[in-house]
Amino acid sequence: MNLLATILMLSVSTSPAAWPGGIARVDLGPAQGPAPEVHYQEERVLVRQSNGRYQAVVGVSLDTELGTGQIQIGDQSAQTFSIKAHGYREQRLTVASSYVSLSEENLARVGRERKIIDAALTNWRDVELDNISLQAPVKGPRSSSFGLRRFFNDQPRSPHKGMDIAAVTGTPVLAPLDGVVTATGDYFFNGNTVIIDHGQGFVTLYCHLNSIDVQEGDVIETGQKLGTVGATGRVTGAHLHFGTYLNGTAVDPALLLAD
Repeated sequence: MNLLATILMLSVSTSPAAWPGGIARVDLGPAQGPAPEVHYQEERVLVRQSNGRYQAVVGVSLDTELGTGQIQIGDQSAQTFSIKAHGYREQRLTVASSYVSLSEENLARVGRERKIIDAALTNWRDVELDNISLQAPVKGPRSSSFGLRRFFNDQPRSPHKGMDIAAVTGTPVLAPLDGVVTATGDYFFNGNTVIIDHGQGFVTLYCHLNSIDVQEGDVIETGQKLGTVGATGRVTGAHLHFGTYLNGTAVDPALLLAD
């Protein structure tokens, strides 16, 4: 049984639980009538059908405190889930100093780009979405780098919010699920980047590309080429940074990959 299938089984047979950077799958009852509207920390949450029941799929941010999380179901009811500890390693990297101590010009650029990226990562498209299982966007060794506490040139930075997949420059990057391209660009840290909205706040991110083969507004089908692996932006070598987001927060892609 793969990891995704195990998590789906546990979400039905035990009380819902998650960890910072993980996913809580909360049972909402029989799938009768319209799906309920669910919020977590004021953000809309993906609701899907699973085994004839509605299920809230909640992304829990890396900086969430341990204890109890709560979702709001409609205007009246609420339901809780536990947030448990999960250990993450450290990673120390050496990069060009210009990517650590930013000039005023680059700081301004990063600020402009952050608004574009954040808008795409938090986009809500109200569509029915029962399948959230992702195909691998590229073949290659996958690092367990999500959540790493990173140090660039010995200076602490925010935790790593994606999975790094090793591949040579020019390797095709394929869409793991149907969606709509909401942003593309050459960004300071991320390099050549594509962001895809799969619906209901489920978003995927592809960074450091060598080339981009899609544009904003394109309707994408599973398996369609998005671009090629590269080494653009703040990197130490060619690879794909693959990010997955639910309700505006990064979650570990390993929890959503089908294989």
